[in-house]
Amino acid sequence: MHLENFFEAFQLLDVSAIKDNDFLTYNISLMASTTTHNIPNPIYVVSGGKGLAGNNMVQSLLIQYPNNNVPVIITPNITEEHQLIELVKRVKAENGLITHTMVNRKLRQFLNELCIKNEVKCIDYMGELADYLDEILNIPSLQYPGLYREINQEYFDRIDAIEFTLNHDDGLCSSKLHNAEIVLTGVSRSGKTPLSVYLAMYGWKVANIPLVYGIEPPKELFEIDRNRVFGLSIGQSQLIAHRMKRLISINNTDNTSYVDERQVLQEIRNANFIFEKGGFTILNVTNKPVETTANEILNKMAQRFEYRGRRLELPYSDDNKIE
Repeated sequence: MHLENFFEAFQLLDVSAIKDNDFLTYNISLMASTTTHNIPNPIYVVSGGKGLAGNNMVQSLLIQYPNNNVPVIITPNITEEHQLIELVKRVKAENGLITHTMVNRKLRQFLNELCIKNEVKCIDYMGELADYLDEILNIPSLQYPGLYREINQEYFDRIDAIEFTLNHDDGLCSSKLHNAEIVLTGVSRSGKTPLSVYLAMYGWKVANIPLVYGIEPPKELFEIDRNRVFGLSIGQSQLIAHRMKRLISINNTDNTSYVDERQVLQEIRNANFIFEKGGFTILNVTNKPVETTANEILNKMAQRFEYRGRRLELPYSDDNKIE
């Protein structure tokens, strides 16, 4: 799916677009549906870590039962027996089900036995496999909750960064601009989105803000750390070429103002004025591939900030790399 189509679909789902009366009707119908049907007994996902693996197991099966309304309650960071005792009491009172991914053998056995004693239904996702591996491998288990996520943290950080970047593309969620690690700004078709996605692939949370002549940019753009903001400057002729290509692709060549030389020049001058006003780092992206511009940004970020406690490893090496 093209990014433009993605965001069009996303905006169609925005609750703020629902009219007041429609929104009220939606809530009334939702309340009616939840009060006229019995809510199924809850499923508890218990883990010594964050419970993500167990929740994925449960959700991958629940999705096979449309409109099931089964409450799923994740109970993470279980490291003591007294936590399990309180949990089993609560689940028994609610006539619920416990699923768990406890890798600590002692706590796993304690929970299984506690559920049997209290007649609470319990599904152990790890026990049989762990017993099997103990037997055939003859290697002591680390029994370290959340170890998989910790070892693969860089991968999960990258996924989080991509999700953040897609949710903050083209001025979306500008009120949360302070959460971005890098902010790109510039006129339409200056390459903000592809550059944002490229940087996100390396774990950076990126937001981009379009600059439209005659419309004030969001105030948050001038409130955040200017050392994180990069203004993309582009030559007039290349910008017009990019815009013409875009108009042809959407069959909208009648929009002559979008590629009018005088208007485009005015937009570029306005953007440069905003860059100077905010004290942003200006990057000339004319005739530059995304990789080159990204490398410039990452070099400057490596100079200015620590990134999660380590120096940044650049995806590409060049003569300008910071030593």
